[in-house]
Amino acid sequence: LQKVKSDLEMLLLTVQSKNKKLEEDLKREQQWHEEQEQVLDALNGFEEETTTQVQQLPQNRYFCNVKKKMLKLRVYKEELLNALGKFLEEHFPLPEKGRSAEKKNSSEEPAVELITLNEILEILINKLMTTPHEPYVTINDSFWPPYIELLLRYGIALRHPADPNRMRLEAFHM
Repeated sequence: LQKVKSDLEMLLLTVQSKNKKLEEDLKREQQWHEEQEQVLDALNGFEEETTTQVQQLPQNRYFCNVKKKMLKLRVYKEELLNALGKFLEEHFPLPEKGRSAEKKNSSEEPAVELITLNEILEILINKLMTTPHEPYVTINDSFWPPYIELLLRYGIALRHPADPNRMRLEAFHM
């Protein structure tokens, strides 16, 4: 009985020692597991940051491309407007005061300063773009009648159906 008791005590000590070792291993494994979770969390955060940057990168490239195209269009628009202005100045100048006075057979100066065809077109374009629901401009004395007739005859402008003193630019862009 004594021998069995001593064997059992030895077995108990061995089991306790193994339990202690297993507990230390468990603590080490839990600590390693926590470190791995922290590494995994850090990597997930890094992955999310990288994913958002990668998603924004094509958008930034696309935005830059659109910006470049808009800049090119603005430059092209300016070139077109300058060319149109030069063409209109050369081929459609304002009437000379002496010639218009001879035709009227009067020595009076015109009461209103006439505006160029370029300015008339600019007024019509601005009105059409700013208020497309009401694009009509009232024709006043500063609009030279031959220019008005030219715009109407060639379909560049249209008269208001109810009021002949108003006109609008034909909406070519629609």
